[in-house]
Amino acid sequence: MKGLIGVNAVAADPAGSTAAVPIPLVGTVPHTVFVAFQLMFAVITVALISGAVADRLKFGSWVLFAALWATVVYFPVAHWVFAFDGVAAAHGGWIANKLHAIDFAGGTAVHINAGVAGLVLAVIVGRRRGWPATPMRPHNLPLVMLGAGLLWFGWYGFNAGSALSANGVAGSTFITTTVATAAAMLGWLLTERIRDGHATSLGAASGIVAGLVAITPSCSSVNAVGAVVIGGVAGVGCALAVALKYRFGFDDSLDVVGVHLVGGLIGTLLVGLLAAPETAAIAGVSGVSPGLFYGGGFDQLWRQTIGALSVLVYSAIGTTILALVVKYTIGLRLNVEDEATGIDEAQHAEGGYDFAVVGSSVLAYPAEEERGNEADHRDRQAVHAGGHQDRLGAGGPPRDDGQ
Repeated sequence: MKGLIGVNAVAADPAGSTAAVPIPLVGTVPHTVFVAFQLMFAVITVALISGAVADRLKFGSWVLFAALWATVVYFPVAHWVFAFDGVAAAHGGWIANKLHAIDFAGGTAVHINAGVAGLVLAVIVGRRRGWPATPMRPHNLPLVMLGAGLLWFGWYGFNAGSALSANGVAGSTFITTTVATAAAMLGWLLTERIRDGHATSLGAASGIVAGLVAITPSCSSVNAVGAVVIGGVAGVGCALAVALKYRFGFDDSLDVVGVHLVGGLIGTLLVGLLAAPETAAIAGVSGVSPGLFYGGGFDQLWRQTIGALSVLVYSAIGTTILALVVKYTIGLRLNVEDEATGIDEAQHAEGGYDFAVVGSSVLAYPAEEERGNEADHRDRQAVHAGGHQDRLGAGGPPRDDGQ
């Protein structure tokens, strides 16, 4: 069973006698530090799924589904894929130890896994009200860019941190992660420029994430040139793939399928073509072969393909069963009224922004009342109301720019 389900040290006491003691599984890393590191992988994988069904699920239903999915789907797959103890790999699962597929930091366990789950859940839950007829654009592009920068920075912990030591493997994965991400950003922008006539900041942010996803499984097994190729292919491929939801009619709110599923598949499969002889031996599992372009034939490519498809199929089946169980017991989707109101207001009694609405404009005046200056605040309102009436009297509605 150890090849299918990890049962070593289940429910171990974090404060026990071995908490701060390094274990053979992870070399010099204390047990509790390794547990915390793996916990972050589990947390982010579940969080990725939510992006595909944003604004539609009941909060309680999501919490239940997330707990079930992490236990039934993510934990077994993570055990199959990851191996941290070198040649022996006594604690890893069958994809790492028997199949010898390479996934250094979670291209299959995290991104393909979450991407498939997001697709299944989006299909079962259904579309948002008004999609795709109503454009649902990002509401704050500066925050999108800030988030992309934070992701890029944090991903070094995701990829280089999987070396579990400040060594040459961590250094090479740092470099490959950097150049692949930059190449993917350029690839996405180039695709936008050719297809749409303009490149966008949203495209740059999306390209960054696509590159990070694609290099995740391959960051330790390719050289810098291979990383640029993977990033470029992912940038172009994911930019084209995000349009699939319109062609096939599934509402993937944050493009989890187009970026994480497609990007994870690209990065995992291209290992079979681009695994370099000088780096393949440090990829985290034994028995790996150079990629097809480096004289290794199709040996590593078929291993990567079987590994990716195994995770894809298991995640699809497991997610379908769990989603249907929740749907037909406590229900998955918000009712029509709550969905129209918005999940923040309906389920949590709060909103992302708190604006004062005056006339037809949205204002953010200082709270003079709190400073004891209520009269001045009323004067401001009166002046604005007068200006509003003047514009209407001039023969047209008030302008949105306040002029």
